[in-house]
Amino acid sequence: MGARSAKILSAIVLAFVMLPLSVFATSEWVEGYTNARALGMGGALIGVTSDETSLYRNPANLGSIRGYFGSIIDPELEGQGSFTDIVRGGGFTKAVEVEAMATELAKNPGEFYHARAQFTPSFTTKNFGFGLIYRNELDAVVSSTATTSMDTFYQNDLGVVLALNYSLAGGVIKVGASAKALNRIEIVSGTLSTNGPFDLATIAAEGSGIAYDAGIMLQAPIDWVPTLSVVAHDIGNTEFTLRDGVRAKTASQPATVKQSVDAAISLFPIHANKIRSIWTVEYRDATNSRAEAGSTKRLHIGTEINFKDLFFLRVGLNQGYYTGGVEISSERFAWQISSYGEEIGTAASPKEDRRYATRILIRF
Repeated sequence: MGARSAKILSAIVLAFVMLPLSVFATSEWVEGYTNARALGMGGALIGVTSDETSLYRNPANLGSIRGYFGSIIDPELEGQGSFTDIVRGGGFTKAVEVEAMATELAKNPGEFYHARAQFTPSFTTKNFGFGLIYRNELDAVVSSTATTSMDTFYQNDLGVVLALNYSLAGGVIKVGASAKALNRIEIVSGTLSTNGPFDLATIAAEGSGIAYDAGIMLQAPIDWVPTLSVVAHDIGNTEFTLRDGVRAKTASQPATVKQSVDAAISLFPIHANKIRSIWTVEYRDATNSRAEAGSTKRLHIGTEINFKDLFFLRVGLNQGYYTGGVEISSERFAWQISSYGEEIGTAASPKEDRRYATRILIRF
């Protein structure tokens, strides 16, 4: 390890230590895609995903894939303590069902609830990828003063993704783009009644649209491969006006997703034979499409230590809250477990929601 490389690593470690642990946000930032690996690494995604997940967050990273990845079964579940109680009581399908959770949460007013179920079977090879996505996510809390009123955010996405990449200058420059055809069912209500009705035609918005992402990666061909990644998501804004009534006949359509830009700096040192690591710092929504000033929610810092491609250890900071995760992997199987903190409070009164995610991956 050279002196210059050691200084770079020291600077990143210092960033972990000095990052403020307070946040200045007024609501949770819900991402259209994340995964257990990224959540263990502080939520960082765009500079490190040289696998099948490149499809969904940074198509430029398809140029870093060696060989091919194909996932057949890859269920991912995420939640907190109340989530695990529901899973034990009635199965994970109830954990992301608005009606079932309205009944349960009415028994515990003031308790915040989060759950996500996701499936993303895909095939990726160098410079090309194709995949499906199903994501069902629910955040809710019943008012402690008006116990028949539930503050609810729900998204159910079903879609297909196609991504391409082109590499220049021997792989120093990678440019990628993706298109995603997506049908979305969405509920955003601060006063949803816990007594119903719960039919989607009444309480939800539904529509279809096409989202476009584009990314670029600049990788220096020197030790540790310093990498700058920039990704534009939802280019030109994503509107769900292409077609409605595909899965539900509703009177309204989901909210437009505004174009946003994420950037990351990453390092890939090799420490010993078959032991290497990734260090990344990611800044999300650099163009402030969410119109939220001074938020440390934008900052995601993570590291991953890889032992012989069999065991992975991950740590990081997500919005100022500590994260961690492990993975046991083989050529055909992987199991990922992560824990992270999410900000659900306000600027005046921050509040951490500690969450847990797990993913089982069977691939070919």
